[in-house]
This record gives sequence, C-alpha cells and structure tokens, in this order.
Amino acid sequence: MGDILIAIKMKSIIKYLFVLALSLSVIPLYAQHNKAEKQVVYHKIIHKNLEGNLVNQSHGRAIVALCYDNQEQTCQSSLLNALKKSFIEQGVSFFVLKDKLSGRNTFQLTTKAEETIKLLRDSASCWHLNPYDIGIMGFGVGGYVAAMVSCKASFAERPNFSLLFNPVISGIDLKRSGLLADVALPSKNAVQSVNETWSVTPFVRRHLTPEAALFLTNDDVVVNPLQNGVAYYTAMRGNGNNCSLFIYPKGGHDFGLLADDVCRKLLIDDVNSWLENHQPIATPQSIRVACIGNSITDGAGIDLASEKGYPAVLQQLLGKGFAVRNFGVSARTLLRRGDLPYVNELAWRDALAFNPNIVVLKLGTNDSKPENWRFNDGFERDLLAMVDTLQALPAHPKVYLATPIPAFKPTWNINDSVIANAIMPIIRKVARKRHCKIIDLHTKYAPYGELMQADGIHPTAEGAAKMAEIIAEDLSECDVKK
Repeated sequence: MGDILIAIKMKSIIKYLFVLALSLSVIPLYAQHNKAEKQVVYHKIIHKNLEGNLVNQSHGRAIVALCYDNQEQTCQSSLLNALKKSFIEQGVSFFVLKDKLSGRNTFQLTTKAEETIKLLRDSASCWHLNPYDIGIMGFGVGGYVAAMVSCKASFAERPNFSLLFNPVISGIDLKRSGLLADVALPSKNAVQSVNETWSVTPFVRRHLTPEAALFLTNDDVVVNPLQNGVAYYTAMRGNGNNCSLFIYPKGGHDFGLLADDVCRKLLIDDVNSWLENHQPIATPQSIRVACIGNSITDGAGIDLASEKGYPAVLQQLLGKGFAVRNFGVSARTLLRRGDLPYVNELAWRDALAFNPNIVVLKLGTNDSKPENWRFNDGFERDLLAMVDTLQALPAHPKVYLATPIPAFKPTWNINDSVIANAIMPIIRKVARKRHCKIIDLHTKYAPYGELMQADGIHPTAEGAAKMAEIIAEDLSECDVKK
C-alpha cells in the first residue's frame, strides 16, 4: 500500500512540475508582445512539444490540435497549416501539441492533452482567452485521444468542443494503429474484448460530453468511418448531445493532399462555418446556473433534451449574460442510501467544478419509492450536506430548492403522497435552516397534467418548457444580480 501511495504522490508532483514549467516558459514570451500593434497578427509560444499561436485581437476562442509522428504526419502538416491560417484570420488562437506514438500508451497521450487544456484555462486571463471556449481537435489516432479526453477528463481538463477528422474511435482500429501493441489479448472474443475496453463510445456521457463536429470521408480505407466516426456520432446523438456530422464522398484518409483539392476546400469551409455557428454561451462574466436533479431535469423521454429539456429552455428565457448547465441524471436519489445516489455521479462533481452562482436543486421523486424511502431518516441530513457543499463553493451560490413536480401516476412505485406529505416538508425545513428559496413546482405544475408523458412522471417537451417558465419567474431579479 505504501508503494502505491508513493507512486500516486510522485505522479501528482510530476504533473504539477510539468504544468508549472510550461507556464513559466510561455508567459515571458507573452509579456514581450507589443500591445501597440493595431493589425490582427499573432505571435508564437514554443515550449518543448507545444507550439502556440496567440491572436492579438482574439475573441477568446482557442483550439488545441494533437499531432503525432505516425503515417499521418504529411496529412497533418499540410492540413494543420491550412487550418491554422484560417483560424487566425477568424481570431482563434491555435495551439499544436506534438508527440511521438512510439513507446507511448493512451494514458500518457491523454494526460498530456489534458494538461494542455488545463494550462490554457489557468492562463486564460493573461492570454485573453475564454476558459469556456477551449476546443480540441485530432486526426486519426489524434482523434481518438481528443475524443477520449472529451469523454473522460475531469471538468477542468475537459474541452468545450471537439473537432474530429477521420478519427479512430473503436478499440480494434486503435489496436491496428499500433498504439496497443503491448496489450495482451485473450484468445477468445479478442475483438469484443478490445472494443469493450478501449473504444470511446461507452464513455460518452449525456450532457457532460462536449459537443463535437466530425469530418469523415466515405472512401477512407485507413479508418472505417462506420465503425469509428459514425459510431461516435451515433453515441452522441443517442445520448441527446449536440453533434454534427460531415461526410465527403471522396478525399481519402488525408482529405486530399493538395491545397486545391475539392474535398480539402469544402472541409475548411465547413470547419469555419461550424465554428461561426457555434459560439460559446458562457464567458467569465456570465452568471452560471447549475440545474441539478434526476431524470426530470435530465429530460428523459424528450428527444434532443440538450435543446428541449427545461435547463435548455431556461437558458433561452434568461438570455445572454447567463450560462445554464444541465447536470441531471436519470433515476438518481438524494438519499445516499438510495439505490442510485446522485452524489456518486460525475454530474455532481462537474456541477461543483462549474462553481455556479445559482443552483436549482430538484431531487426527491425517486426517493419516494418504498425501496428508497425506508431510509427516510437520512433525507434531511443528506439534503443539508448537499446544500452545505454547494454554499461553500468559491462563488457562494444562491441555492433554490425545487419541490418535485406531481407524480400523476404511481409508475415505478413513485409515491406522490410521500412526496407531498413527507419529502416536501423536509425540503421546506432545510430551506429555512440554510436560507434557501423554495420553487414550489409541485403546486405550480399541478394544473399541467396534460403536459406529461404516458408514464405520468416525466414532462413532455412542452411540459419542460412550462417548468422552465415557472423556475425563471422564481429566479427574482434581485437574487440574480446578487
């Protein structure tokens, strides 16, 4: 055990020293910049494997490209140069993280990418970047690393969007690339084992994996688009996440080697168009609103809940100046002894890392089930613990406790009597103790039973919009400003 602890500590120290050294090496270069320049130009930051191009008059967006020394280097070099020129003209700061694949494993590659994203966020103020508009891009194996970082990295190290070009997504194609050469495979069901262990798609998370744009060629014989890029799109769309898919009939794995190739011209135009049409909602000045809850917050049963769930509609109602995030997870309980406690979820950790100014906390529906409510003596304690954790965040958010909407049917053993007569009084009691405001969804949503799905538990898209209206009304102007 002692050896394990020492190894963990050494890993943390090495990671810290890497980021510190990188920060110290690039900041002096930035300080040499002549602020009197008026034309839109850029200057370079170079340190070991990282090359950065900071745009003087940037709007805050930055993209990190992953470039590896494999068979795709020729493609990456020419295409990266074309994209760099295009990005800089748009005011996008552009960074290239170069590395070798030989002797590397996926953990080492993803760790370096994560550290670079974290570096950009930590340096956002002095580099005039928007920490909520940091993207990542990759080609082939680089696309695999970019996608894996998008799915598995912690909130601080996870990009806000990803651009994936003929990416490797499946474990078996990653094995063919040679990156898993040292991984021993079982004799039986080898393909299934590799895909289950190393494929990206199982790690796509609803609301938490950032939006992506995939650029594929139909005639790519190096990376099969169906098993890779299309599979990632399917996983994203299946989870209700925003994702765009561009497929070109010809161009090969390298999208055409020549700058005047039709495929390459279309590709660059499409990348620019996608970036132009996907502007960030959040800025450092935004009022951050975290919507925490179960499947009703998540938007279960609503197609494209990322656009039609109540948090998305709340964003539309509150408008510019606000950044609303959906941290809902289906079937979760407030009770720590419930069958699926919310506090065990990545969404809870992400919500805390988001450091919100306002929190709408709506849990309790699943706690009303008999199998969960038998632990009712812990409900007040667990709710107090959640509120205390939220209020202790650096932003000291205003916490709104929303009562569950009515359970119009006893589906899945959900008990509206328990909600109304047992859970809601505890929510009100905690609100008084911790000076939280109540959003009484149970009462205010009661007249809208026709806006429910067939199960009587989840609202339709129209019902979610009504919920958002009720919540927006209760977020008073005074509290929002505070």
